[in-house]
Amino acid sequence: MAAASQRVIGSVAGLLGLTGLRRGSRHERAGFALYNTAVAAAREVWLYESLGVPDTLDGRFDLIALHAFLLIHRLRACPDDGPALAQAVFDAMFSDMDVNLRELGVSDLSVGKRVRAMWEAFHGRANAYAAAMQAADGDALESALARNVWRGTPPPGAAASLARLVRAQAAYLAGQNAAALASGQARFLPAAEAAG
Repeated sequence: MAAASQRVIGSVAGLLGLTGLRRGSRHERAGFALYNTAVAAAREVWLYESLGVPDTLDGRFDLIALHAFLLIHRLRACPDDGPALAQAVFDAMFSDMDVNLRELGVSDLSVGKRVRAMWEAFHGRANAYAAAMQAADGDALESALARNVWRGTPPPGAAASLARLVRAQAAYLAGQNAAALASGQARFLPAAEAAG
C-alpha cells in the first residue's frame, strides 16, 4: 500500500486502540488466518436468506465488519499478544478491502478515499457495538445493527436475531484459548445456531 494509506491505517488503528504492529510482524500470518475465519462466518448463506441481510457490497461489508469486530473485541481482552493480534486482524481486513476495490476496477486515485471511508465506517460500527455490549444494552445493540446492516429497515425480527447471534458469538469466542487464537485458529458458531 502507498505511504498515505499506511498513515491512514495507523491513525484509524490508533483510534481503535490498536497500535504497535508493523507490517511483516510475527502476528501477520495469524491476523490473516483469523480475518479469513471472520469472512467465512460473514458469508454464511443463512444470514442473507433467513435474516434478509442485503447480498450487496454494503451488506457483505457490514457482516464482515461485524465478525471482524467480534474477533478484535475478543483479542483485545487476551493478555500479552492480544492487542497485536487485534491489530493484525484490522490490518488484514483493510488490506483485503484495498485489494478487492482494485479488483472491482476502482481507480488507484480513488482507492485510498474509499478505503478511508470504510475505515471510518468500521470505526463507528465498532464503537457502537462495543458500547452496547459493554453496557449489556440489547436495545442499543439491535438499534446499531438495524442502522448499519439494513440501513434502518430490517425485516421483522431480524435485528433481534442478529443481536442474539452477536452475543452468542462473543461468548463463544471468549471461551476460546488465547494460544489457539495467537496461532490464527478461531471458530464461530454456525449462524443459525448462534441466532437461535
